[in-house]
Amino acid sequence: MTYQETLDFLFPLHRFGIKPGLERVRLLLEAAGSPEHRLGKVVHVAGTNGKGTAASAVASIFTASGRKTALYTSPHLVDFTERMRIDGRPIGEDEVARYATVLKEAALRLHSTFFEVTTAIALCWFADSGVEVSVIETGMGGRLDATNVVRSDYALLTGIGLDHTEWLGTTIGAIAAEKAAIIKPRSKVFTSIDPDGGAAAAESFPALRDAAAACGSALQAFNRDFFAEAVHAEPGLLELDVVTAGGRFGGLRAPLTGAFHAAGVAAAVALALDAGVGEDAVRLGLDRLLSTGYRARLELIGRRPDILLDVSHNAEGMRATVDALLPFAERYGEVLPLFGLASDKDGAAMLRELMRLGRRFAVADLPTERGVSSRELAELCRSLGAEARAFDTPAGALSALRRQAAPDTLILVTGSFYLAGALLESGAFGGGRAGEE
Repeated sequence: MTYQETLDFLFPLHRFGIKPGLERVRLLLEAAGSPEHRLGKVVHVAGTNGKGTAASAVASIFTASGRKTALYTSPHLVDFTERMRIDGRPIGEDEVARYATVLKEAALRLHSTFFEVTTAIALCWFADSGVEVSVIETGMGGRLDATNVVRSDYALLTGIGLDHTEWLGTTIGAIAAEKAAIIKPRSKVFTSIDPDGGAAAAESFPALRDAAAACGSALQAFNRDFFAEAVHAEPGLLELDVVTAGGRFGGLRAPLTGAFHAAGVAAAVALALDAGVGEDAVRLGLDRLLSTGYRARLELIGRRPDILLDVSHNAEGMRATVDALLPFAERYGEVLPLFGLASDKDGAAMLRELMRLGRRFAVADLPTERGVSSRELAELCRSLGAEARAFDTPAGALSALRRQAAPDTLILVTGSFYLAGALLESGAFGGGRAGEE
């Protein structure tokens, strides 16, 4: 198959929907020689919010240490190849086509899902490339997620909230138990969850603690076994001090927006140090975090007016986003959110969080059947006491906001991976990040 033929084969597999379970993906991988056993040291990452940041930080640090490092994340924003990288380089189109061709017959026979085949392509490429470290992010949950076929040397769990409740459970404790199932016997476990961090932590941490104990795995937790303090934060830059069993590391810098990232970064640092990575690699890896392809997590992507691109897509994530921006909000004359929403999300809860920044919104249709229409979103905004203008396309909405915005305005694009991806694909930002040529 060519690359385009491969995409034409892969994307219709969405018709099989989400089918939790590991038997199909194990059989699929057997057809390709069981690459899951040849991944080097494996870091498995799960969580509701923050897992992409933590996974990218871990991968960047290991790459900076000189280890050949694979990174598997989802979803992609613009191109399928973004999902799998080695030392920051995405898989080539020819390689995608080659592995998909090998897997196609078994995938059709097994009725494999899109995510199962995508995971198999990634693991085949990583194994054949001889990687030394594989950082694997779950797609949804953990226990029955296709990625859970890997043997994890390290499990990293980030913040847990209510999302995908139809699959994972309706309480934070139940969801935490599903995600904690990535912990394997004798794997080392790190979590950015503070055991004493409030109601959500009180529900989620016991599931992690119990799963680690059942597997005989050591568990290190934020604010108990390692610590972090954000000493400076501004759009596009976080400076923090981290303390672990290996010592104190002051003045670490990462191109991130928001002090809330400190816990996830600290977990990544503690894990890397435990694996024998040195301080210089930690500093360099965090500084080069964007080289992993990490994007759209409060990414500063435009200037005058400032534009932040974000993919927060649930209430907990939006709360963290707004909390991160409130300290900066007073420097702006106005904050204008551009919002899009998938139909399985709690839009009212997300909008209530955003209304702490302002009450004027632009809302846009998303290029997916799962999107809530801009007209419906505008009505929802008005029912909550906010103003809203509806646009047929994300690019049209952003163009209108740019025209009306004063130089001291902040435009916040948020609510959905689909929204961020549509704008990046449209070229609305000129193809680069703020400050890039």
